[in-house]
Amino acid sequence: MWKVPARFSLTDPLEDVETWAESVDKVLGCKAGQIAFREFLKSEYSEENILFWLACEEYKKIKAVPEMISSANRIYSEFVQTEAPKQVNIDCGTRENITKNMCQPSLTSFDTAQKLIYSLMARDCYPRFLKSDIYQGLLRRNESR
Repeated sequence: MWKVPARFSLTDPLEDVETWAESVDKVLGCKAGQIAFREFLKSEYSEENILFWLACEEYKKIKAVPEMISSANRIYSEFVQTEAPKQVNIDCGTRENITKNMCQPSLTSFDTAQKLIYSLMARDCYPRFLKSDIYQGLLRRNESR
């Protein structure tokens, strides 16, 4: 039986837990949902997917070019390059395109890879998340409030 992690305080807005079953966007669109989904992905040894997706979301908000270049290099070295510590599962063509564009990164540099990872999470991980002890435990906890 999965226990609610300490990271979920009783003040976390879990009233929307039921809505997470509507779509992966509902899960990713809320902080508590991101935490729960990340815990689930960690249990499946695929936490790098949500970490990459979240890093890309933050990256797209960057306004300053030096910060964008620095962040692009960090995302690339952490998630994209071959043998990266948290390498995401993307096709070699997408990986090559990102590598080629790293000399002049743009805010769309990781869009294709992010869409692939989103699709993987939505199609593959999300349905299992809904059946998981993690999600079911949060539903039960929410109903008992």
